[in-house]
Amino acid sequence: MKLTVNGETHEVDVEEDMPLLWVLRDELGITGPKYGCGLARCGSCTVHIDGLAVRSCSIRAGQVNGDVTTIEALGAPDALHAVQEAWIETQVAQCGYCQSGQIMSAAAFLTINPDPSDEEIDHAMSANLCRCGTYPRIRKAVRLAAAKLKEA
Repeated sequence: MKLTVNGETHEVDVEEDMPLLWVLRDELGITGPKYGCGLARCGSCTVHIDGLAVRSCSIRAGQVNGDVTTIEALGAPDALHAVQEAWIETQVAQCGYCQSGQIMSAAAFLTINPDPSDEEIDHAMSANLCRCGTYPRIRKAVRLAAAKLKEA
């Protein structure tokens, strides 16, 4: 089957019921999306499919209809996405394991709600778990990213 990931089309020889996460990590060597719970409950595997946040551990490769974007292609090293910039500026990460999923969820959220309240941020990000408890910094980073996106 063909999958377009980070702007590049790949022909992959996998079973259609293989989770997208394993296609990305094991077949394509894209390791930004992390395996967390395997049940779509922690969000560490979050990627975008046509701009929408999706848990790659729970969607099957054969179900993917659209372009997949991982953290590796959200921004570029010399042109980070506003969410990535905000994450660095607010020093969100501690252990870092959940961060790619957090950032992907935040980026997708801000495309549908560019001016969120703190409550909306908390609600939107509540499906991404952080065992380090960096939630106040995540909220601050999402607010900063929203401001950066308005300026752009």
